[in-house]
Amino acid sequence: MAEEDDSTEELVKHYLNLEPNLTDLYSQWSSADRNFGKKAPRFTGVRILRQDAWEALIGFICSSNNNIVRISQMVEKLCIHYGPFIGQLDGQSYHDFPPPSALTGKNVENHLRELGFGYRAKYIHQTAVMVSSEREQGWLDSLRNPESPILGSKLGSAGEMKPEGRDGYRLAHEKLLDLQGVGPKVADCVCLFGLGWGEAVPVDTHVWQIAQRDYKFGKGKHSSLTKATYDAVGNHFRKLWGKEAGWAHSVLFTADLRAFSERLTAKIEMKEEDSALPKKEEEEHEEEVVRIERAALTKTRVKRELDEEKEKRVLQIENVSMTSSERVKRRRRG
Repeated sequence: MAEEDDSTEELVKHYLNLEPNLTDLYSQWSSADRNFGKKAPRFTGVRILRQDAWEALIGFICSSNNNIVRISQMVEKLCIHYGPFIGQLDGQSYHDFPPPSALTGKNVENHLRELGFGYRAKYIHQTAVMVSSEREQGWLDSLRNPESPILGSKLGSAGEMKPEGRDGYRLAHEKLLDLQGVGPKVADCVCLFGLGWGEAVPVDTHVWQIAQRDYKFGKGKHSSLTKATYDAVGNHFRKLWGKEAGWAHSVLFTADLRAFSERLTAKIEMKEEDSALPKKEEEEHEEEVVRIERAALTKTRVKRELDEEKEKRVLQIENVSMTSSERVKRRRRG
């Protein structure tokens, strides 16, 4: 393929959402929120992927009461058993994500249960039927933020930003709630990751804990995570961070995850210890820190332990679960 005809780079940049300037965004969010300014600078590089809306919808239905490893396994099974074949590379077969029509068969629900989807099998099948047979073609993408269009589509205007979000976001959220297995959090996840509505703020138990600890929720009329409290948390974050509140909230969510915080703590402690070393030894230790950071970025976690007999620290690299970005990778047959 001629270089000028190769759209791979454009596709990757679009999918990874590389156009927005993160430095400017972090500065904007930090100036509006002291808590963000305190925690976020140590977690740079967090971006919101521009996922396919249908894939995001089914992926987040799978996420109900689940963990990243099992969610990824479920998405892979959907691709293997129902997705169109893409090709082979080094003896491995690759399949695309299945379209709604592929999940509407009479035996789909039972088969998904056999594959370990549990009660989610019913929701996936019923939602596929609704999207494929009871909605107009292109219905899901019609809910998309016109300021975040599909690659190759014309940019539009999404209207005025309001405390509860723009009208298009509220409409998309409401329409998604009509689908099976979709509650407020899943609807907001689809709006944020699949439809480009940056002000969507998914509030799960983890985000609720952050809201209680850092933003004084959890008292009075907002003492528990009711629908009213869910909306109040989202509105508060939208007031702080604006049209990209969901992005800013995802940075704090990442900063609060144990795997990331442990990696950060270990890195900081090592650098503090290295500060007293001679220059040559310091350079050698800096190289070691870089090596460890790279290992962490390739799905590892740094765990610090104290060896009581030798009285020195040992760094042990452990495997960790797959990242959220792997939810939408094209799956391969094992």
